[in-house]
Amino acid sequence: MKDVRNAQDLIGSDVYSPDGSKVGRIGNVYLDDDTRQPEWVTVKTGMFGTKESFVPLAGATATDSGVNVEVSKDQVSQAPRIEAEQGHLSEQEGRELYEYYHMQPGAAGGQQRGEEMSTRRTETAGQETETRSTEPQSMTRSEEHLRVGKQNVESGRVRLRKYVTTEQESVTVPVSREEVRVEREPINESEQQRMSSDAEIGEQEQEVVLHSEQPVVGKESVPVERVKLDKDEVTEEQTVSDEVQREQFDVDDEGGRHRRDRGS
Repeated sequence: MKDVRNAQDLIGSDVYSPDGSKVGRIGNVYLDDDTRQPEWVTVKTGMFGTKESFVPLAGATATDSGVNVEVSKDQVSQAPRIEAEQGHLSEQEGRELYEYYHMQPGAAGGQQRGEEMSTRRTETAGQETETRSTEPQSMTRSEEHLRVGKQNVESGRVRLRKYVTTEQESVTVPVSREEVRVEREPINESEQQRMSSDAEIGEQEQEVVLHSEQPVVGKESVPVERVKLDKDEVTEEQTVSDEVQREQFDVDDEGGRHRRDRGS
């Protein structure tokens, strides 16, 4: 199990707030000038870990998973930005940190000033030793991907209805009629002798009834065709687009060199 009194155990460890939120990973350890015990640690905060914040070790406990401190993640991320010169906190810098965290000087077991023990070099009892974190420094890059699905929605309605129109229609029909025709037939001698007794000269009138055909118009409704609505499914290609976000990395080293890694 890690020991908060051992600076080498702290370097590279994860720091957790009282509610279990991960605050960051320890980069540097600052020792008390008198007791030589760890008093402050720094963790990377801010977007992509570009800001280094000081975290007090007062009341901190170590576990196999990391170091539990008594300050919240928000407190750490909003802590004063302090650039310790030559790996050492001045009295003014230490006082500013104590005031921000509402702590009394010495609450972490020493004075206001602290000496840095970083991943580069550790000074213990006047002896300089090389201490490096074997755990690689890493962070996860995320990006948004479009996920496109399909759903059936009502796109419209179609109604089939019928209505009545009036138009002129002509049909030619053959019709017949009777007409008078005069026919003359000579009377032979035998008929003359038979009819001579009845023959009288005078006026006579004969009436003949004539007939003709007239068109008679009637109408009837008859079914002529059946009309129905059916549906066909048509598949077509449709392109959708939207904005997606992706994280990128900026790498800054102590030499002031800047490199942008856009990822794959």
